[in-house]
Amino acid sequence: MQVRAVVVTEAGGPFEPVTIEVDPPVAHEVQVRMSFAGLCWSDETLRQGGITLPIDLLRLVSGRDSVFPIVAGHEGSGIVEAVGPEVHGLAPGDHVAISFVPSCGTCDYCRSGRPYLCDLMATIVAGPQISDGTYRHRLEGVELNRMCQVGAFAERVVVHEASLVKLDGWLDLRASALISCGVSTGWGSAVNRGQVRAGDVVAVVGCGGVGSGAILGALQAGARAVIAIDTDPSKVERARALGATHGCATTLDAAFTILPELTWGKNCDVVILTVNKLHGDLIEQARSITAKGGTVVLTSLAPADVLQVDLNASLFAMYNQDLRGTVFGAGNPRLQIPMLARWHHEGRLPVDDLITREYDLEEVDQGYADLRAGRNVRGVVRFAGT
Repeated sequence: MQVRAVVVTEAGGPFEPVTIEVDPPVAHEVQVRMSFAGLCWSDETLRQGGITLPIDLLRLVSGRDSVFPIVAGHEGSGIVEAVGPEVHGLAPGDHVAISFVPSCGTCDYCRSGRPYLCDLMATIVAGPQISDGTYRHRLEGVELNRMCQVGAFAERVVVHEASLVKLDGWLDLRASALISCGVSTGWGSAVNRGQVRAGDVVAVVGCGGVGSGAILGALQAGARAVIAIDTDPSKVERARALGATHGCATTLDAAFTILPELTWGKNCDVVILTVNKLHGDLIEQARSITAKGGTVVLTSLAPADVLQVDLNASLFAMYNQDLRGTVFGAGNPRLQIPMLARWHHEGRLPVDDLITREYDLEEVDQGYADLRAGRNVRGVVRFAGT
């Protein structure tokens, strides 16, 4: 079938709407008519060439020297249209959220309660379908990679059933699209990986979509204070509207204008880094406002060539601090996405407040221009007919 999709053909190129060919699903695959997709910064990092693999590994998994051309998009929601053989948990008409973290349920990581580290993630950057090692998506005869094995910026996607999470039909698909990646990742960074406890002081550095999820998670975990740190005053203002108790532009501002009175010099129990693009010097900045015994959670996606970080190793050791990476906020997609979607339905998770503007599929490049310019916290693609 022919569908409209947004493809990036080269590093630095635009998000280009084109018509592609998509084959029907085979065994363990599902065809989904997309309803909503979120404009996450990770796709901008992809467009810039910052998401890739070492060349030898890239050749091994995809048989080529580049992740491009690739269908962009990795967070979204939609309705199942068709299923291939041996798909047992989904049927046409089901509502689903896209999960950029596939979870097979059978590898060691899934069976040990860590599905966010599922072995199927080995090829989410580039490569053929998880199911059988062949491609379903083509542009003028050229086989297409798909961001996170999904390629959510397309009218219809064919994905492995491990990349889909079934939702109750009454849950809001627009909110679920954002919950499927950004909100869940931020929320889990505070609750699961940061292990925020009642009475903690938390700082969130970078207050876009993921950072907003971290603020909501910290508040729901019982933090007594949440400091929103962002160089964009409008994002700090929006974070305050979500419930952040304090706001400032930099960690230095926090260190001198907020933390002395708020914590009497103790500093933050948890600092969560959710900036759009991670640079190595940000690690020490975050650590410098972290309390003894405190935790820095590294949620931001760094470009693939960032190999060095600034860290005062002496104070890091002597203060008994933790530095923790995280993917998907260390959450279980099949549990966390439906749970947070239900909380939104019940009015306990104000996801709608994060949405700055809706776009149609042809406007994705404009949406990312708005994101780069700071005009968006979260843009959402509403697909035709939704």
